[in-house]
Order: sequence, then structure tokens, then C-alpha cells
Amino acid sequence: MKTFPFSGKLILLSFITALVACQPKKTLEDNGMLYGLASPITLNPDTTILKLEDYITDFSLLENVELPAGLSSIRKGNSLIVTGKLEARIDKLKLISKNATYLIPLLRSDKYQIVLNYKGEANTVQVKGEFNAWNVNQGNFKKNDNEFTTNFHLAAGKYQYVLVVDGKEMRDPNNPDSVENGLGGWNSLLTIQGVEKKEIPVLDTKSFTESKIKLNSSLPITNHLITWENFELENKSENQRELIFEIPEEAKQKQRSHIRAWVANESGISNEILIPLENGNVIANASQLNRKDKHAQVLYFLMVDRFNNGNKINDKPVADKSIHPKANYFGGDLAGITQKIKDGYFKTLGINTIWLSPITQNPEGAYGKYTNPNTTFSGYHGYWPISLQKIDYRFGNENEFKALLAEAHQQNMNVILDYVAHHVHQEHPLVKAKPEWFTSLYLPDGSINTERWDDQRLTTWFDVFLPTLDLSKAEVVNPMTDTAMFWVKNYDLDGFRHDASKHIDLLFWRTLTQKVKQQLKQQPNKSIFQIGETYGSRELVASYVNSGMLDGQFDFNLYDDAVATFARDDMDLNRLANSIEESLNYFGDHHLMGNVTGNQDRARFISYADGSVRFDEDAKRAGWTRNIQIKDTLAYEKLKLLSAFMLVSPGIPVIYYGDEIGMPGGNDPDNRRQMIFENLNQFEQKTIEHTKTFIQLRKNHMALLYGDFNILYQNGQQLVISRKYFDDVVVVAFNKSNVEATITIEKNQLLSSEISSVLPDKTLRLQPYSVQVFTAQK
Repeated sequence: MKTFPFSGKLILLSFITALVACQPKKTLEDNGMLYGLASPITLNPDTTILKLEDYITDFSLLENVELPAGLSSIRKGNSLIVTGKLEARIDKLKLISKNATYLIPLLRSDKYQIVLNYKGEANTVQVKGEFNAWNVNQGNFKKNDNEFTTNFHLAAGKYQYVLVVDGKEMRDPNNPDSVENGLGGWNSLLTIQGVEKKEIPVLDTKSFTESKIKLNSSLPITNHLITWENFELENKSENQRELIFEIPEEAKQKQRSHIRAWVANESGISNEILIPLENGNVIANASQLNRKDKHAQVLYFLMVDRFNNGNKINDKPVADKSIHPKANYFGGDLAGITQKIKDGYFKTLGINTIWLSPITQNPEGAYGKYTNPNTTFSGYHGYWPISLQKIDYRFGNENEFKALLAEAHQQNMNVILDYVAHHVHQEHPLVKAKPEWFTSLYLPDGSINTERWDDQRLTTWFDVFLPTLDLSKAEVVNPMTDTAMFWVKNYDLDGFRHDASKHIDLLFWRTLTQKVKQQLKQQPNKSIFQIGETYGSRELVASYVNSGMLDGQFDFNLYDDAVATFARDDMDLNRLANSIEESLNYFGDHHLMGNVTGNQDRARFISYADGSVRFDEDAKRAGWTRNIQIKDTLAYEKLKLLSAFMLVSPGIPVIYYGDEIGMPGGNDPDNRRQMIFENLNQFEQKTIEHTKTFIQLRKNHMALLYGDFNILYQNGQQLVISRKYFDDVVVVAFNKSNVEATITIEKNQLLSSEISSVLPDKTLRLQPYSVQVFTAQK
């Protein structure tokens, strides 16, 4: 062990055995130095920078930091620059205060060094792909004679990429593997083979009593880590294939706390186990959970203007004839949403978290431009704020928003608000009052800095009338995060959906989350959920998700693969199976990523599934130039497969308004049509009943909320998954083909006796385009 006192500005760590002997006595007394579960840190192969402010809320309580064997560190401010290699595959960083020793789980990296090369005449060679967030500036090759090379450290998995040779994109001539990019072209596919899954232990929730919990491992283990909250627990078993540990007495004093566990062998680290406790007792029934349990959420995203008009007095579309009716205000408002909460629409559907599009004041004029048809746009969507605290009068007022929150909470529902921090509209007073707070519209080379999503990720403007805030500056971040906190302090809000997360400096997220934690310490019965929006590689997406920043982000990589898999008959389920395992590897087995059925920036799934919108066309133009309706009712069955998959997978399901009935549409604004509540046809009615059934299935089963995830069977057209939490087991079988399928589940290490018991026969017969569910809940 390596221990050092937490004082001074720069300390080189070394073995100090005398200090180890003088460690304070271990206790499980929580003095508030940390807030929330400490997210695990996967160490890089060379150097890892640990931001302690992601975990610690009160540095005055910190006395020592202790690193495990194999690691060295330099402290710089509140950061640790860690080098070396963990001797064990899983270990912990100890944060020692006067009365307590907290820990942060540390996982050894299993990344491989990958070298790419290109031979040929060229001035510059670059690469962009899923491993560098498609940012060509982070993929420069070095030239040596007539060969160009570059290297990356990557985890096992599959990565799409293209080379950029003298500015021209091309597939890698040294790699014969390719995959369709969904836009009518092809990308090279890099496959990194890791250790076979059968060589890595699988950890299983076996049994529990009032005082003890037993977990089983599929293989002998070499080390383990068990925690209650952020404190270590002792394994009482000497059997190398099980863990037995006591539930601490301190857990009885907390209404909600959590047990976590991992095991490892020489080949790798197991899945994570997460067990919620209520006053020290294992929660065995989902009915014991409440809306503050983040893993139990089912989100519903609605666009306020397009959902329901409850107060026609505030209707005021922009009076500008240049705006096409599709791009103007429809009249939806807060009163209309409250009306639907009272009517029981959300409760009947099974929703327990409503996500509202932005409600801050937007401009009254017309902005932007689109051709064919020629139109400008209003701010009906709410993403052009001219105020960050005032509610747009077209949506309602302060009292109406408070009434909405009160009614939702009365029905045991959360409400989270879409918050725009990246930019403001040019009419916002800050633009004139604080011009130094904004990035420049023009780059040093004279080029315009709009829609530069990758190479100018943190400074780009979304349009010429939307100045970007420079959130790398503390003098900008502090007031902007205070503005976000205004909504928490002045309204009984339950969280945020954060717009354009990847275009905002990490300083903003760390500062905001520190303020959220301090607020929650004052309101212990409150919970705040923060979920972000990032399009990019899983590595980029994951870099914003940890204890000190966001709870989760939307998993658009999984969504894109699910859309292609279920909408297209020529795309097999192996792609989706690989995709969900990639997400688990990057985000964790019990992540809080959003599994979306649709999105306001994508064409509706059902319109891809029925062929109304092609994958290789501009879906936005399709929505403007065609009247897109359902032309093949088989698309409803494909939508049911997509919805079921999102509702049984690890993460937080997110229903985009209208997907519960199968609303069609191209990209925006065609995917933002007026919501339909009445006169549903038979296909829409069956689709919403299917959605209700699977939401209720999820809400009734701990296995779908906290259970492990395993793939029992996969081939091109069928996929069988299992979720297990102690005695609660759910097996779900998908058949995406147009014919009946008969499959046989072979016995393997994942097929435990509990899972076997729920299958009436190891041979399953699946109807075309169907999903079957098998459960056993004692």
C-alpha cells in the first residue's frame, strides 16, 4: 500500500510502511465526505488523472489517500496523476478521514495497443472513427519514408472507421472487413479480439437472509471487492467460487442503500452486482421501490408545444409568413400536460418520469433558413433561450409549472427539464452585456465556426444567431450553473436532460454536479437525475458519466444499431448483440444510460421500418417533401420488437412521444407532429397496449431493474437474453425473421438452474416478428 497525507501542492508517493501501520480504525460511519455511490475508475495503460472533486464534497474532512500496490501518484491540486499497473485486476483507492475510510473501486485496463498504417503517395494521412469520436484532428498519422502510422489503446470490441488521405475519405486498404454506415456507404471495421467470455467469471445473486447475502461465481476467483455504499465489506467464505458477507448494522439506519460486488480471475473482471437495501433488508420486490430509485425510471419525452393544448389563451404563433406552419407554434403548453397527468394518460401507460422540452422564453421572431420548401423557423422547440429563468408565456407561467410538478408528484412521477447551457439566442441580454463570455463566430483562419461538431467541438456555434458560451471559463461557468440550480431551488424539479453535452467543457458538469450534491445534502429526501445528449464514440460518451458529472447519457450507438437491426430485413441481430455488450463494457452493468425508442433529431423508426424513409436519403428533406404515412403495417410489429428490446435491456428506457402508438415522420420538424390521443386505429391501439405490457413487465421485475444480463442464444435472426436477480428471472426471446423459428438453448455456464426453470422446454418456437417472455418470480 502507498499512503500519503492530503496536504501540500505536489507530493510524490512512495512506499511509506510506517503510515500504513498508523491507519485510522475502519468504520462504516458516514461523515458526509462523499455523496452518492463512487463510480469505478478504469485505469489507463499508462497514466490516469483522477479528479477527486468528482467524489469528495468536503475536502476539509480528507486526511489521507491510499493507493493499492503497483501504483504511484503525483498530486496536483485536487487531482492525482496515477501511473503504474494494478497488481490485482480489481482493487480500491482509499480516502481516509478521521472516522471513516471510504473507497473508490479501481479496475485494471484491458486495452490493447493497435497500430494502423498506410503505404502510398500522400501528403497527409488521418483516421476518424468510433475510437476517436470521428474527429480527424485526433487521428494524425506520422510519416516514415513511404509509410504512415498511428496507434491507439483500445478495448476489445468492434470499431468503424475510415482513412482520410489528402482530405479524401476511403476505406483502409489493409483491412478487408467493412460494414455499411447506414448512409449508403461503407466503413472499415476493426475487430479486436479479447479474452473469450467463458474464461471470465460470471457473478450471480444466489440467496439472502435478514443478515447475509450469498453470491456465486461461475469460475474460481483470485480477488474480489464487496462494498456497502462506499465502505468495504469482508468476504466470510473460503470457497473460491462464492462470496458470503454480512449486511452491516449501519444499513438499518438508511432507508435506501446499496451493496455492490465484483470478482476477478487472471482472465478478467466479472459483471458487477448491485443490490438495493431498504433499512438494511434486501429489496426483493419491485413494489418496494419509489420514484427516487433511478434504476426504476421509465422516461417519457414530450415536446411541450406539440403535446396537448390546455390553455388556448396563451396561443401565439409567430406572425411571420416566412415560417411554414410545420415550423411554427402549435399551441401545446404546461396546462395541457397537467391535464394529461390528471387524465391518467402517463399512469396508465406506466411512465414514472416525464421529460419536458425547454420551457424558457424564446424569441418572437423568425430565424434560420431552409430551402425546398423555403421557410424560416420559430423557437417552438424551446432551444433558443433569450432568458434562462423566465418561462415562455406561450407555454404558461410559474403557477402552472408548479401545478404540473405537484400533480406529477402526487401520482408518484418525476419531472425533469431540458436545460440548454451551451448557447443562447442572440436576443439574450448577455450577448451585449458580456461579449467576452462567448466564443468567436470566426476561427483564426477566417472560416466560420458553425456546425463544426468534431474539430471545434467545444467552441462551435449551432447557427449564426446562437452564440456559444465559453464554458471553459470559471467566470462563465459559475453564473451559468447557478442559473441551472435556480430551477432546482425555486421549483420542486427532479432533474435535467442536458442539451448538447459533448459541446460543453467538463468544468461546467463538475461545477454543476458539485452544487447539486451540496443541495441534496440539505434535502436528503430529494433526488436529482442528470442525463446528457452526446453523439459520438462510446469512449467520448462515457467520459461525461461518473460520480462527479452526469448520471448517464442517451445511448445513441445502441439506438442506431437497434434501428438498423429491427427495421432492415438484411441486418442481423449479431450486430445488436455486440452493440449492447459494448455498452455494458463502457458504461457498466448497471448504468443509467437512456435507451431511446426515438428522438426529436431523427426520423421516426416506424418510417424506416416500412420503407417510407430510406436509410441512404436526407430524412429531413423527406419529411418536408413527402406526406409520410404508414404504408406497410408490418412496421408496427418491428416497432414492437424495438420497444420491447429497449424496455428489457439494462439502462433507463425512454419513450419518445408518439412512439407508443407508432406515429410516422421524417426528420425534424416532421418527427414533431401533434400528439394523437383519440380515434386510434387497430394497429395503433395494439401498439400502445404492447408498450403498456412491457413497461409493466419492467416495473414488476427486479430482474429487469437490477438483474444481471446474459445472452443465452444468438444468430442472425433470433436472440435470447436472460436477466436474473436472486429468484426473479426473466428470459426474453426475439425473432426478427418473417418465418416461424425453432431454436434450442444449449447448456452453458450462463444457464443456471434458476434460468433453466423458467423455460418450459430448451427448444423454443418463435412466431415471425415476435418477442416471447418467460418469467419465474417466487
